[in-house]
Parts: sequence; structure tokens; C-alpha cells
Amino acid sequence: MVLKIVTLFLVFVAVLGMFGKLSLLLPKRRQKTARCKTCGRHLIGSGPCACKKG
Repeated sequence: MVLKIVTLFLVFVAVLGMFGKLSLLLPKRRQKTARCKTCGRHLIGSGPCACKKG
């Protein structure tokens, strides 16, 4: 009984590992980050860039 549980656990871990490797092989889509039009810095949040604040 214990041997069956251990075997099922190892099969489950192996299947999870296969899905992990599959996700590494798939191309990842990158979101284009918002940038300031004047200075080119990355914009974080919805407020204006520091170069426009003065």
C-alpha cells in the first residue's frame, strides 16, 4: 500500500516537471512597458513622469 502511494506521488511529481519544462520552452509574450515620451523612463502607475513634474 505504501509502495503504491509513493509510486503515485513520484509519477505526479514527474508530470508536474514535464509541464514545467513545457512552459519554459513556450515563447513568452512580453508586454510593452509604458515609457515617457520626453525622457524615455519607464512609467510606474498612472501619474505623470518625474521630468514633467518640474
